[in-house]
Amino acid sequence: MTAPSAIIVGVGGETGVGASTAQRFAAEGYRVFVAGRTREKLDAVVRHIEAGGGKAAAVPTDAASEPEVIALFDRAFSGEGGGEPPDAVVYNAGSFLRSDLTELSAADFETTWRINCFGGFLVGREAARRLLPLGRGTVLFTGASASLRGKPGFSHFAAAKAGLRMVAQGMARAYGPKGLHVAHIIVDGVIDSPRIRAAAPALVAKRAPDGLLDAGAIADIYWRIHKEPRSTWTHELDLRPFDEDF
Repeated sequence: MTAPSAIIVGVGGETGVGASTAQRFAAEGYRVFVAGRTREKLDAVVRHIEAGGGKAAAVPTDAASEPEVIALFDRAFSGEGGGEPPDAVVYNAGSFLRSDLTELSAADFETTWRINCFGGFLVGREAARRLLPLGRGTVLFTGASASLRGKPGFSHFAAAKAGLRMVAQGMARAYGPKGLHVAHIIVDGVIDSPRIRAAAPALVAKRAPDGLLDAGAIADIYWRIHKEPRSTWTHELDLRPFDEDF
């Protein structure tokens, strides 16, 4: 019996949403292709998955590079390791920069858009090209509160995330009736991680217990969306801690 497989794009540290999602799918018997820009971080995630008995492959990928995204999908759909073609693709890549609009460079605006929106288009397009002929599959996009509104210092980020939301919505309307489940998950709040705890201890201290988003819990929800019956598909979902002000 061959194993199912999944592509997770935007895998960084071992405690992030990308890594947690890869670990969650691997725990369900999936061979996961973990993609991100830093080889060392990808290798650490692969080692963690393999130590738990799972299967994973590290594929260094710049999500904003068309040739690299195509190469990632070519490899994942090649039957490497005897696995089935992927039936789940997660786009979790993101870039976060705070800047007043008057101080923001054109290069920084474009970089933010390329990572948060253009990369999602590339991954979504390749996923649709490979999965539509199969008549099945799930494509999940990680959004943010900025997907819905702009705030001072984050106009560029909001523009990019809102664009990604429209990519997801357009795909869902076009390809849902053809068997491809596309969902956009709005992550509203601070995700708990060692980096956040070291960089912003005051913020962490003033939050209530469970006041930070848990990456493992987010990954659980991604898995549940992937397994939804098509009579009740989720397209958009907001995730936030119980005490988040929205």
